[in-house]
Amino acid sequence: GKLNSAYSLKITANGQEYTSTTTIPNTTRKIDSLWWQPAPNNPDTTLAQVIVEATDPKGLGDYIRYFTKRNREPFYAGYQSVFDDGVIDGTTYTLPVDRGVDKNIPRSDDDVFFSKGDTVTLKVCNIDKATFDFWRTFEFTFQSIGNPFASPTTVLSNISNGALGYFGGYAAQFRTIIIPK
Repeated sequence: GKLNSAYSLKITANGQEYTSTTTIPNTTRKIDSLWWQPAPNNPDTTLAQVIVEATDPKGLGDYIRYFTKRNREPFYAGYQSVFDDGVIDGTTYTLPVDRGVDKNIPRSDDDVFFSKGDTVTLKVCNIDKATFDFWRTFEFTFQSIGNPFASPTTVLSNISNGALGYFGGYAAQFRTIIIPK
C-alpha cells in the first residue's frame, strides 16, 4: 500500500456482506536513535535492554504499534504493542523497548530483555485509530483473561455486520542495532 492512502475491504460469505475501511498513515513518529544498556535491576550480566529515542509531531492523533525481531526470529509484537500520543504529543522522548513476545508460549520476567550478541530490529508502525483500538482492546483482554475471544469480550472491531477482527494498514520504519557480546 501507499502512505496517506485509504483502502476498502468487501467480503461476501454465506449470503452476508462484510465491509471495512482503513488508512495507511504517514510515518509521523520518527525513530531518532536506538541503543542498549545492561538490563536494569537484574543480576544476569548477559541481558541487555534496548532504548529508543523518538520524536512525535505536534497534534494529537498519532497511533503506533511496535514489533521486535531478534536474530533470525520472526517479528513479534510487544506484550503491550500499541501507543497513542496523548502524553508525549509534540515531544522527543526516551523509553525502553520490551522484546516482542510469542503470545502462544508462557513468558517470564526476563523475556522483556535481549541478550548480548543479539541483532535486534525495531519495527515501528504508524496505524489508524481503528487499528489502534482493535489491538488496544485485544491486548487488554488478552492480558486480563488470557483468551481474547472468551466471553465476555470487549475487543473492538472495524468490520461491519458484527464480525470480529480488523482490516488495517501499517506505515513501517525499521532500525537495527547489534548488541556486542
